[in-house]
Amino acid sequence: MGTTDTSLILSATALDTLCINTIRFLSVDAVQKADSGHPGLPLGAAPMAYVLWTRFLRHSPTNPLWFNRDRFVLSAGHGSALLYSLLHLTGYDLPMEELKQFRQWGSKTPGHPERGLTPGVEVTTGPLGQGFANGVGIAMAEAYLGARYNKPGNAVVDHYTYALVSDGDLMEGVASEAASLAGHLRLGKLIYLYDDNRITLASATPVTFTEDHAQRFASYGWHVQQVADGNDLEAIDQAIRAAQAETERPSIILVRTHIGYGSPNKQDTCAAHGSPLGEDEVKLTKENLGWPVSPDFLVPPEALNHFRVAVDDGKRWGAKWEEQMAIYAQQYPELAHELRELIHDVLPKGWDKDIQPFAADPKGLATRAASGKVMQAFFHHLPGFIGGSADLNTSTNTELKDAGNFESPLMKEGDLQGAAGGEWSYAGRNIQYGVREHAMGAISNGMAAHGGILPYCATFLTFSDYMRPSIRLAALSELKVVYVFTHDSIAMGEDGPTHQPVELLAALRAIPDLVVIRPADANETLNAWQMAIQLPQRPVALILSRQAVPTIDRSKYAAANGLRFGAYVLADAPDGKPELILIATGAEVGLALAAQEKLQASHISVRVVSMPSWELFEAQTPAYRDQVLPPAVTARVSIEAGISQGWERYTGTAGIQVAMNRFGASAPGPVLLREFGFTADNICERALALLKK
Repeated sequence: MGTTDTSLILSATALDTLCINTIRFLSVDAVQKADSGHPGLPLGAAPMAYVLWTRFLRHSPTNPLWFNRDRFVLSAGHGSALLYSLLHLTGYDLPMEELKQFRQWGSKTPGHPERGLTPGVEVTTGPLGQGFANGVGIAMAEAYLGARYNKPGNAVVDHYTYALVSDGDLMEGVASEAASLAGHLRLGKLIYLYDDNRITLASATPVTFTEDHAQRFASYGWHVQQVADGNDLEAIDQAIRAAQAETERPSIILVRTHIGYGSPNKQDTCAAHGSPLGEDEVKLTKENLGWPVSPDFLVPPEALNHFRVAVDDGKRWGAKWEEQMAIYAQQYPELAHELRELIHDVLPKGWDKDIQPFAADPKGLATRAASGKVMQAFFHHLPGFIGGSADLNTSTNTELKDAGNFESPLMKEGDLQGAAGGEWSYAGRNIQYGVREHAMGAISNGMAAHGGILPYCATFLTFSDYMRPSIRLAALSELKVVYVFTHDSIAMGEDGPTHQPVELLAALRAIPDLVVIRPADANETLNAWQMAIQLPQRPVALILSRQAVPTIDRSKYAAANGLRFGAYVLADAPDGKPELILIATGAEVGLALAAQEKLQASHISVRVVSMPSWELFEAQTPAYRDQVLPPAVTARVSIEAGISQGWERYTGTAGIQVAMNRFGASAPGPVLLREFGFTADNICERALALLKK
């Protein structure tokens, strides 16, 4: 292990060798200076990254958001030092000082790549498998936009999606879900390089990961190649070219590498994975690979000049694309305007003009049904609005009517027996995710990160935990994704406690920067969708009922657009001076109104506050919040068919919660609501007891 393979010298020119070692040791020095990080992956994967970035990747360091760039995803986000070295060397706005501040407070080089923080980082990665699935979403976005806008002789959306993935990525379930769907969809412009170094953090892969990776991906419908030596640049080059030539399948290239390559004592060991090599071992590794021991962070001029060719190349590619767009705009002015609006995230004027308010109705309808009606009214005006459900379109009411299904145009009619009707092509707007919640969430993130797409996805609220890591990353990355979560409480009934999400409202509210909205009726649902579409750079979770709820008479009660403030006075005490405040969300708002009538018949002044969104309410001024919930009124009751956790901030220590602090049961929904105390009579009884204290 103290000597290195000769294949690097045999298969690469002196300049190639110099450039690869520059990547390696910028990364190693950054990790060592921080005394924290993962040096093993950069040492082993630098050759394949070098080939991809200098021979294939079309990108523009001076215009990182150029729309038709190739996308590169470092799914193995722990190897972030590799990516930062590449970004610095190729000319992105990431100066050397940032590499020297790797993993430090205020730097643009955090421990794992973060979208929006570091120029050139496409998606936030680190939790393994997420980047793998993000890449699938990016490729799907490219396929959809290309199918919608490309014309013969003028392909204005035409790029590849590349990723570097690791053993850990392939082990995670989300990657399996995403790989299966990608193969089914035949995403021919998706190309992954697998860093097959056979070492994980705690062991070698033979301990835990002995499947035949090549056969696994072949069975998914991927084009599979193997490169026996990760230092053989020409073999890597040829494999990427072959992957580009394969247009009917996604590609994965299994590249046999050595973690910690060149380190005399740590190559091919777990010790090279997640800890600095140590000063002595860094010195030995540099000597072993013929690199000067000092100074640190060395960038030879010949290497820098070679890498910086990317700056002029990027400017040239970008200018050529703008010329294409100018010609395209002359030939297809409406489509060009539409595409420009999508690129710049501009909502078309009048996008919501066809949305009509719902008439008051004591029988009402489920908010999931109202949501479906609202979606049908606006989606035609939002060409980037695309999504689907985890095999639950009919239950979540999220199928876009007559919009076609997102499917490979290579699929034959016989392949789709038993499928829903409609056109099948990449221009379709209904994504059939199958029962793959986690991949659905991560793919939606990738679509949002690509740009030009406003993705939505749907499932039952109880299954939101299957996609929680992806939701969390959407919030962290400020990605605009809309989650439609239906069947929101014990009222869903007979399926029982496994399907009754009593704790998940609280769990979603715990995610910073995720906006959770649980509308009370059809008209609040309408406003919730408008907010979800209009809120910039924030994911939104819509929490919707399975059961019908009354459509509130807005001539008698406050207008539903109060939802935009997160909470509003729906029905006030007659004199505007309540002695009791009932605060409710979703389907339980109707119970609060019924309880108010009963209590006011007993001459108790009651205010009913609809609070569909904590996050929107907290964004209001203190004066507004105090207006809705006057501090002097301490008798407060919250009503929500979920756990009480968190409601103390609004009820105060003097208030109480009508909540569901246990799992549910299997019975019809109305029976469960009655048995668990979600009735107007029980609310009145508890409120009266509170007032007597």
